[in-house]
Amino acid sequence: MSAHELIVGGQRSGKSHQAERLALRWQALGGHVAVVATALAADEEMRARIAHHRATRPAGFDTIEAPLALVAALQQLDEAGTLVIVDCLTLWLTNWLMPMSGTPDTVGWQAERNALLALLPRLQSRVVFVSNEVGWGISPLGREVREYVDELGRLNQDVARRCGQLTLMVAGQAWPRPIEDSQDA
Repeated sequence: MSAHELIVGGQRSGKSHQAERLALRWQALGGHVAVVATALAADEEMRARIAHHRATRPAGFDTIEAPLALVAALQQLDEAGTLVIVDCLTLWLTNWLMPMSGTPDTVGWQAERNALLALLPRLQSRVVFVSNEVGWGISPLGREVREYVDELGRLNQDVARRCGQLTLMVAGQAWPRPIEDSQDA
């Protein structure tokens, strides 16, 4: 089973902090840590969020910004002894399917998504993915938002199947669970 991990939860549930805790343990054992940041600073509020993440990120973590090209970033960082935090799949998907600049690139998204899923089993580095669990609330009224929620749910499921560990964050508390060796969904 894969050494990769998927950390999911609601907004402000402690997902990024949990990923950083895992990475600090990795770093303490002599491992290298890199963060692949997927956020785009499209407005003042998001710029503040990004600045906060940068300011509070532990020392010694390398950072690559990859709002769209996640696969290329993972390939660049792929090395035994490296733990990569991908923070986060939710914004990565948003950048593809709900870009601030206008039209979604669904063809590019499907190619990048498929490339990620194919790459995961071949990576030497350990990857800790952060993603939101957004499908627990009221079904959105708009078609585009419903499609986004569905696509994020499918992405989380497919990534989880390629990970050895799934952690649900609730109120800052981790609920870890090993992934069963099953392709049923």
